[in-house]
Amino acid sequence: AMLAVAARIGAPLGHDFCAISLSDNLKPWELIELRLLAAAGAGFVIALYNPISKARPWQLGRAFECLTAILPGTTPVIFGRAAGRPDERIEVYLLADVEAEKADMATCIIIGSPETRIIKRAEKPALVYTPRSSTGRTK
Repeated sequence: AMLAVAARIGAPLGHDFCAISLSDNLKPWELIELRLLAAAGAGFVIALYNPISKARPWQLGRAFECLTAILPGTTPVIFGRAAGRPDERIEVYLLADVEAEKADMATCIIIGSPETRIIKRAEKPALVYTPRSSTGRTK
């Protein structure tokens, strides 16, 4: 899913990235938080799987709170729902403005690194791009 979403929106996975499941069915939430903080602190682009469910409606909001403590509010966040299917929906937000309630279990979320940029284009949808090189910025 993260590759399908990334291909639709540009090149957000252009540098180091990781995938983290927010499901705590097989691991404790504390471990998930630790992984989120470590990945954000290391400058990874982060793809989130299993972001929200009826049994876990609070976890995505808490994940965004963790990430906001480390990443700038201008960090691009991509919500890719049903990528490649007829009901596909790809939306780009800033971390400071993101709303967890817009996701469901069919949504893959990609959070950019401090290097990730939104590239506006005249009369075309914006692209999201993470350069292959890094300045080493974390905030």
